[in-house]
Amino acid sequence: MTETPISDVAAYMQTVGERARAASRLLARAETAAKNRALLAIAADLDARRADLLAANRLDLEAGAAQGLDAALLDRLELTPGRTDAMIAGLREVAALADPVGAIFDLNYRPSGIQVGRMRVPLGVVGIIYESRPNVTADAAALCLKSGNATVLRGGSEAFHSNQAIAACLQRGLESAGLPADGVQVIATRDRAAVGALITMPQYVDVIIPRGGKGLIERISREARVPVIKHLDGICHVYIDDRADLAKALPIVMNAKTQRYGTCNTLETLLVAEGIAAEALPLLAAPLRDKGVELRGCPATCQQVPAAIPATPEDWDTEYLAPILAIRVVAGLEEAMAHIARHGSQHTDSIVTEDYSRARRFLREVDSSSVMVNASTRFADGFEYGLGAEIGISTDKFHARGPVGLEGLTSVKFIVLGNGEVRA
Repeated sequence: MTETPISDVAAYMQTVGERARAASRLLARAETAAKNRALLAIAADLDARRADLLAANRLDLEAGAAQGLDAALLDRLELTPGRTDAMIAGLREVAALADPVGAIFDLNYRPSGIQVGRMRVPLGVVGIIYESRPNVTADAAALCLKSGNATVLRGGSEAFHSNQAIAACLQRGLESAGLPADGVQVIATRDRAAVGALITMPQYVDVIIPRGGKGLIERISREARVPVIKHLDGICHVYIDDRADLAKALPIVMNAKTQRYGTCNTLETLLVAEGIAAEALPLLAAPLRDKGVELRGCPATCQQVPAAIPATPEDWDTEYLAPILAIRVVAGLEEAMAHIARHGSQHTDSIVTEDYSRARRFLREVDSSSVMVNASTRFADGFEYGLGAEIGISTDKFHARGPVGLEGLTSVKFIVLGNGEVRA
């Protein structure tokens, strides 16, 4: 597919929006069987066209290397055989998930004789803006399709050829199942004006989901005229209470910090109650340093861990996405929760304690999209939560919060069932 000339971007995006809106009405009423047939057909087409995907991805990798992209970006850009396998498996897994569309719940009789309930319905048209990883194209399209939404995808310019190759498979799969090919559209221009148009078309787009760096998400949030589902930072905390079992605390902290450094649910700040700090900090510091984690601590932490670097005020507000951990000793639960309220990003926070009352308070009072007791923050994930898959994490408080799966891509409407009743 050729790139749309820059001079045509405004008209092109208008057409994309019109087609997406028309397709959304057809997808909203599509039967589950048709959506599943499309998903399985897309998976089969991707499998059959691996050579085409590889050739398109090679063009992107060569262009990226020529432009000086670093090794980490080139790695995220590459469609390895394993990543292609995972993309195909993901489509088949989404096909196996329960369809949320049309589900009726909370149906109750009212004194008037009518029944009032709620029905789950698609959002309509979902715009997704993302960077680097071309597998997101198939993953996001699959979730939107299964939840009955049309979607407009704008991937990173560095993955242009890969995304267009995947888009062709998506559209062939939709058509083979008798569904509109316009149900999934991948923007066919690298011009950044396309992003500006997509996020300011409320007549065509119902919600925007940005996936990428903080700069991208801040721009989308600032300029969008369409509701945005997003999170900016993942400044996640683990608080070790003075009634914690340290045999639990050590593996929780190690997993939360070192299992993966570059994810939004990775531990960035460790809070330790002063009553247990002298015992806990040396136990925790040694294995963290063995893993190559740089420790930045408050004065009380540095006293217990001489190798720690004194923390600056900025450390409490930083998402490192790297082997760096900020550590602060706090008086107790109240100070820990106050620190999280001031410095957290409402993503994921965990307490390690054997005190039931303190655990309940932490769950109730910490205002984050995921709050945990005696568990690693790395569990904040749609698959781990039983959603099957996720399209992102939301720290907003309206509509969807936390990992956003199929249900998060739907809304609800009230339904009324009557038998001739009229209001008195």
